Amino acid sequence: MRVSATKVISASPERIFTLLTDPGQHPLIDGTGSVLAVQPGGPERLTLGARFGMDMKIGAPYKILNEVVEYDQDRLIAWRHFNGHRWRWQLRPLEDGTTEVTETFDWSTARIPLLITLSPFPRRNARGIERSLGRLADLVGGRTDLDRRT
Repeated sequence: MRVSATKVISASPERIFTLLTDPGQHPLIDGTGSVLAVQPGGPERLTLGARFGMDMKIGAPYKILNEVVEYDQDRLIAWRHFNGHRWRWQLRPLEDGTTEVTETFDWSTARIPLLITLSPFPRRNARGIERSLGRLADLVGGRTDLDRRT
């Protein structure tokens, strides 16, 4: 009930985490094409318990409210919305100064996980995750190497 991919990015975890905790950057990072813009009035920086809204589009436009449910400074951030599934980013610094970045779409925590399992979202999000990791690397100016997909 999870899809994820991992890339090694030539940037520090601190630099990458700064982008991930800025909801205004999420439309630039998103590889699915569904995140359009951050809604006004939310936090400029995400921390545990922060709530932030996004303008989205999958077929039709809609708005969604997310809550940060996992947070470890410069290492981990995850948020969920009303259905309960999570988007998680894990950062692991490597000895050569690069960072291993894993993005995961986890629907094991969804209210009705079977609905997502039977939908096209896992495959769609797996493709989007790979694009998101590449976009993140471009934003921080780092090269990427695809390590593994799960």
